[in-house]
Amino acid sequence: MQVNIPLKKSIDNSYKITIDTITKTHFDTKVAIITNPKVAGLHLGYLLSKISAKELYIITLPDGEEYKNQDSIDTILESLFNHRFNRKSMLIAFGGGVIGDMTGYAASIYQRGIDFIQIPTTLLSQVDASVGGKTGMNNSYGKNLIGAFHQPKSVLIDPLFLTTLPKREFGAGVAEIVKMAVTFNKEFFEFLETADLNDSKVLQDTIKKAVQTKADVVAQDEKEHGLRAALNYGHTFGHVIENETKYKKYLHGEAVSIGMVMANQASVEMGLMSKDEALRVKKLLEKYNLPTFYSIENIQSFYDTFYLDKKSSDDAITFILPVSIGGVKITNEIDEKLILSVLDNF
Repeated sequence: MQVNIPLKKSIDNSYKITIDTITKTHFDTKVAIITNPKVAGLHLGYLLSKISAKELYIITLPDGEEYKNQDSIDTILESLFNHRFNRKSMLIAFGGGVIGDMTGYAASIYQRGIDFIQIPTTLLSQVDASVGGKTGMNNSYGKNLIGAFHQPKSVLIDPLFLTTLPKREFGAGVAEIVKMAVTFNKEFFEFLETADLNDSKVLQDTIKKAVQTKADVVAQDEKEHGLRAALNYGHTFGHVIENETKYKKYLHGEAVSIGMVMANQASVEMGLMSKDEALRVKKLLEKYNLPTFYSIENIQSFYDTFYLDKKSSDDAITFILPVSIGGVKITNEIDEKLILSVLDNF
């Protein structure tokens, strides 16, 4: 005996990414702005001059990657239940990648899914974390191992927020821009080698190029079954670094920067990238004071942690490797000895 449930349908999750000054908007529903004390202190007043709602609440979470956990998610959910949010209610993520990921995840599970908007305030979140619908939180096993794909209704990128961004945070965002240029756009990489990202007009154009690059990839592979995994270049190594340092020593983009250098060495060993090309990437990262070296205490332990990566399976580790500059290879067929040899250099 068999009963079929025909659920085949086309769902349009398209949305707009606006790179400009936020315009005044009123929401005829309950809205909660999720933020942290640092962002709230600098910019909440500005946002509240632009956003109004039938009922508007502010939920403030502690600042830092170490708070990207179940306790913070519970804080969001409890507030939503206390204020009787429903399926027509809206969340607004107002902060960096940590706030964006947690807000999106809370939106994806509250009453089985409500809408949310991304208003990213760091360079990293503007060019990468806010785009593509990846949401989640960390646990003791690793980064973003719990989460969901839940696309925002829109992304509002206001360059004003970058005027107060610390240099380290700015550099962390540059790392994600470099990541996309190396794997998908040689012309963009060459532009970055000479560009002055401290110039506001150049920076705005760069943000647009980076967002467009990621948007093109996400449009082809929304849920990371193939091509989108290439956007994790540097992350397989970087996530291990973050895990080993308990998310306290490096910003995410800084760990990715080191991870890209490690991945580049593997590409050089495999003949996918020349030493000169790897050096060009390293110099571009160092131009923005990004770290390019990490001292590994236990190489085998570092290697074993790769198996916790979401792209890996029980017996194969998936690596994202650049092919020259502007190309990328996704593979789970790299010999363990080669990777251990690369790690030995660190």
